[in-house]
Amino acid sequence: MLTPQSYTNGRWIGPGPQAQTIIGPVEGQPIAHAGGSDLDFAAMLDWAKTKGGPALRAMGFHQRAKLLKQLATYLDSRKDELYALNPLTGATRKDGWVDIEGGIGTMFLIASKGRREMPDGQVYIDGEVEQLGRKGGFLGQHIAVPLQGVAVHINAFNFPVWGMLEKLAPALLAGVPCIVKPATQTCYLTEHCFRMIIEADILPPGAVQLVVGRTGPLLGLLGAQDVVAFTGSADTAIALRQTPNLLQNSVRFASEQDSLNAAILGPDAGVDSPEFAQFIAEAHTEMTVKAGQKCTAMRRLIVPDHLADQVAQALGAKLAGTIIGDPGQSATQMGALASHGQRADVLEKLAQLQAQAQLVAGDPTAPVGLPGGAFLAPCLLYCPDPDGATAVHSIEAFGPVATILPYRDSAHAAQLANAGGGSLVASLFTHDPKVAQQVVHHSAAHHGRLYIMNRDSAASATGHGSPLPHLVHGGPGRAGGGEELGGIRGVLHYMQRTAIQGSPDMIAAITGTWVPGAREISGPCHPFQRSFTQIEIGETIHTDPRVVRLEDIEHFAHFTGDTFYAHMDEEAARANPFFPGRVAHGYLLLSFAAGLFVQPDPGPVLANTGLNSLSFQKPVSPGDSLAVRLTCKRKTRRTDSYGEVAWNATLTNQDGAQVAEYELLTMVSYTHPQG
Repeated sequence: MLTPQSYTNGRWIGPGPQAQTIIGPVEGQPIAHAGGSDLDFAAMLDWAKTKGGPALRAMGFHQRAKLLKQLATYLDSRKDELYALNPLTGATRKDGWVDIEGGIGTMFLIASKGRREMPDGQVYIDGEVEQLGRKGGFLGQHIAVPLQGVAVHINAFNFPVWGMLEKLAPALLAGVPCIVKPATQTCYLTEHCFRMIIEADILPPGAVQLVVGRTGPLLGLLGAQDVVAFTGSADTAIALRQTPNLLQNSVRFASEQDSLNAAILGPDAGVDSPEFAQFIAEAHTEMTVKAGQKCTAMRRLIVPDHLADQVAQALGAKLAGTIIGDPGQSATQMGALASHGQRADVLEKLAQLQAQAQLVAGDPTAPVGLPGGAFLAPCLLYCPDPDGATAVHSIEAFGPVATILPYRDSAHAAQLANAGGGSLVASLFTHDPKVAQQVVHHSAAHHGRLYIMNRDSAASATGHGSPLPHLVHGGPGRAGGGEELGGIRGVLHYMQRTAIQGSPDMIAAITGTWVPGAREISGPCHPFQRSFTQIEIGETIHTDPRVVRLEDIEHFAHFTGDTFYAHMDEEAARANPFFPGRVAHGYLLLSFAAGLFVQPDPGPVLANTGLNSLSFQKPVSPGDSLAVRLTCKRKTRRTDSYGEVAWNATLTNQDGAQVAEYELLTMVSYTHPQG
């Protein structure tokens, strides 16, 4: 008998006298006692906000990203323990892979994006500097900083590991401590993973806490700096949203709810096409993986009306061959639903759907799986009148149930997909780009993600029902109106966007990034002879000028093969509204600029790795001179031995007018090779 515990204020607290007995879905026997303990939620919030939050915010984004990577590595080393518990949830090994390794992989990915896409500091810069005065002495800049509250994560029963980790990773990267509330039915798997997090001893005290059982008065204690992230049913989300305290304090509430996701078989996808086969294969997967208990599962199969029978026959045959049984056995393709209550709910919703759709495959009364378990055969329905039927667009049987809906043309297919009232994902199986364009234009506003599948992408496609940490997960309307993941977008949900205004020096000091007009620093020697740790933000050199001769332009043209008329034909160049006559190549100017500011001796600079935001403002004619101002813009640690230095390079002519600007990236050693 498992006894999952809560973790609060650094202590484990076991089940209380009012603990709930969890009945296993595989054999119908008790497997755990959970919850029922008296938790001090006010103390939990205080511990998170006075211990966990300050400790996390004292770090920079890269430090927190390193912790996430270390934690993901630790969890990955112990994942077999999670797989051992996984069958108790009714899930097969394949189901568990999506949950367990999907969650760990998400943490790895968010950590990687934190290192690559966020600054090596505590302030995230959102967009470019806005010049608010004519002379550049007053600027505006959008920044994002961590909220100074706590993130309460309320997760669903179907993904006890992924559901926790995909929320923890962006919140912790943002610098916000978390309180995790798993669904009680599968909380023992969440608790075991959470226990690993604590045993890893990587996160600071107060960074994470766990509530097994009811949240009690927790939501009523939250304030304006707190966040609630919920995954579950639309009915529960509505009830939670209406908590008076959340409304009164404008507490952020992100909701990812069940939705009636659609899959469209394109009008070009005949029975013998690869797209038809792919549609059948993915529909079977979506109905059977996790026993159809996925918020992204296909619920409405929208197919050309002349192919409805063929789809029903092909998919029905595949479903009939599905091996249903003990999820601990390797041959099993589909396990049990998460609970007997869940099975009863699916049967109730299935009966409501059958009022407007007929059963064409599967028998909900057939005995499948193990005796006493919460097993259910996959059931495929057909609705002859998808325009007149309301149930198929409003009732979700959260299990192995899907309905075939016939359509007339692409516009009608998109209309049916949109009738779900907002979905997490919709799929389109087509090899015709015009069909894809039409469906996206008609349906993108109604879905959080559109998955377009065909023979060209089949080998690398990730599947209709797989939310990826790179992309947003959420959707409008019935789907909850929220977003999760999406790379750094998911991190920003736990941060406050603030507009700051001030002088260039103030903006640079706050953001850790030099901006034009901010103070320039003269170093004791050429900055390319200084190590990463020695170089200072704002450190600047001004080069001597170099005259650009006509011979230089002609030599560059013939040497590179770039004999564009603006460089070689005086009359044609003068006829161009942009040029006064023959002008220097833009790339010649970049080459001359490098020759002006580069220090050639061996030193800490290891490599030039690229340039960003190159722009040319003014043409350079033969006889003009060129000078460069090179300024250290920002510094980012990359490895244990070197970091990236971004330089602002500004090219000016003999009149002091700016002719070009770009950001140069160099990798610089932390130490000087000569000590």
